[in-house]
Amino acid sequence: MTFRVLSLFLFATVALQNLASAAVKPFVFQNQTIKAGTKRSFLLPVVAGQDSAVIPVTVFHGAKPGPVLGITAGVHGYEYPPILAAQQFARSLNPAQLSGTILLVHLANVPGFLGRRTDVNPLDNKNLNRVFPGKADGTITERMAWLLGNDIIGRCNYFIDAHAGDAPEDLRPYAGYYNHLDTPELSEKGRQMAVALGFPYVVQFDNTPTLKSEASIYCSREAIKRGIPAADIECGRLGMPEAENVALIQQALYRLLDYLDMQKMPSAMAPNQPFIIAQRTSVSSKHTGFFYPQVKAGEFIHKGRKLGYVTDLFGNPLADVLAPVNGVVLYMTATPPINKGDELFSIGHIPVAAQP
Repeated sequence: MTFRVLSLFLFATVALQNLASAAVKPFVFQNQTIKAGTKRSFLLPVVAGQDSAVIPVTVFHGAKPGPVLGITAGVHGYEYPPILAAQQFARSLNPAQLSGTILLVHLANVPGFLGRRTDVNPLDNKNLNRVFPGKADGTITERMAWLLGNDIIGRCNYFIDAHAGDAPEDLRPYAGYYNHLDTPELSEKGRQMAVALGFPYVVQFDNTPTLKSEASIYCSREAIKRGIPAADIECGRLGMPEAENVALIQQALYRLLDYLDMQKMPSAMAPNQPFIIAQRTSVSSKHTGFFYPQVKAGEFIHKGRKLGYVTDLFGNPLADVLAPVNGVVLYMTATPPINKGDELFSIGHIPVAAQP
């Protein structure tokens, strides 16, 4: 190919790309116009009386048409791997190569993050992942939920909420989705999204006849209440910003983009078929004191196995903790302090015959 022919080819390629971008309408967010093939970042203010916060959001408006995908990280401010993954994902994502639009919430709970609080917003001591759909005139956390529901989730065709194990929680990475019998198509789309993320386990949440009579409560369940397919990521442990878990979350997000035909990935990234966990059992402490676990997250267990024990404040044994079912430890308390009623283990049901 001569230099002149090559130049004409490159010119034609760029011209076609520009025409494709021109065919995509601008995306309007917070009264700002975002052109196709570009991105823009926003600090969304939330004010309730004397309390105020911001929510950092980046909008990536692709050069080609496609769906709107919402991604939230940091609903719990102490869950660092999703928050770091969101930042790195934002730096690597090129809107010129994107089909559709991504609304990326870098950090939903900035006060919790800066205050190093595991579950709650220190401004009102409420858990953002327990107050959806929120209130337009509520406390600061309720207003944050209201904004996320209406300005982010409500604008989407698909939605992902990314979490991790915080300070006391050892956790085995998995994906999850909501399953309700009266919305089989919506549930199936969520299942496909969760499978596409590429984690070895996919957990069905709820498994109930309907969600219509209940409040959404949780961030991703707010999407389900609105008829928007959604899935969750759970990846990271003990509040540690481990690079391998940050990388796993980024990879999962790119796999999802591939599945949604928003950006193609190499075939080597195609996920294996996960094990679907349709039922979970929680084990709670019957005592207050010290907890000594004898298993780790991700470990396969059989019914009756000793999982750990609890002592009083002097170190005197109070009770052994036994496995009530066969399965895998999805997440668990891995630090000594324990109160009566605190969750010690979440066990995904897996028959012994199906365990490796």
